Amino acid sequence: MPRPSESPPSRSPEIAAVERKAVVLLVLIMTLVCSFLVYVMYARGVFESTQQLVLVSDDSEGVIVGMDLTFSGFPIGRVRRIELAPDGNARILIDVPRKDAKWLRTSSIFTMERGIVGDTRIRAFSGILTDPPLPGNAERNVLRGDINAEIPRLVTSTRALLENLEHMTGPESSINTTLAHLRTVTERLTGRYGLLTAALGSEENAQKIIMTLDHVNALLVKTDQRIYGKNGVIEGTQASVTQLTGVLTDARASLKKVDAVLAEVQAVGANARIASADLGTLRGEVEISLRKVSQLVDEVNRKWPFARDTEIKLP
Repeated sequence: MPRPSESPPSRSPEIAAVERKAVVLLVLIMTLVCSFLVYVMYARGVFESTQQLVLVSDDSEGVIVGMDLTFSGFPIGRVRRIELAPDGNARILIDVPRKDAKWLRTSSIFTMERGIVGDTRIRAFSGILTDPPLPGNAERNVLRGDINAEIPRLVTSTRALLENLEHMTGPESSINTTLAHLRTVTERLTGRYGLLTAALGSEENAQKIIMTLDHVNALLVKTDQRIYGKNGVIEGTQASVTQLTGVLTDARASLKKVDAVLAEVQAVGANARIASADLGTLRGEVEISLRKVSQLVDEVNRKWPFARDTEIKLP
């Protein structure tokens, strides 16, 4: 006779509570994971409205997906994809949030800098913010600056500079020759005759110049004595002028006497008119001669100015 089937063993309340807690814990973990993913996507701008910017470069080495596009040090875009164009250039697709697209203008310049150490950086520069905004899906060429590519040229320039410096500081270099000449000039300046020795090249030449100057000074002193000293040219000239002035004074006195005689002769009568006319002609000739002598005295006084009255008054 068959045995009646046995009923399944009933679970204990503790096991049921543990199962419920495990389910709640799993749901909580899944909720946290989904929330974290949503937050990360939000933080990365997945749900943000963006516009696309395409940067074209001949080399995209160092550029990775997720790299930031910075403006004034602040990230305003992110690299979404890198692709190779049919012409062989690299196309860097960047998503720019629309709230940050205001910093990009039609005149903006984009650079890709790669230093000796550190990552590659993509930067945007907008010098004139009043220009029209950069439209979506715009393509711009990026200026690439690679310091590593400049190292060979820098090494070559440094080598050439060191070679030139070695030539400049060599024993037969122009600098050493100039310094030697400068040392010679300095020694001459500190010598007996100073600057005169430096200018003439030796103390002997400087001494000759000084002796010549001494002779010239002595000659000038003698000349001064002969011209302005006692019994000199000036004194003799002054004495001659004084004598000439005396002669002219005597001549003037004689003319006065002749004038008086002429006046008496003119009063004699009408018969002596012809004689008086002849005497008047004679007087005119005398006056012309006196004028010439007076001009001569004036000329002498002008050249040798003495404080004497040489004016001659004719009667």
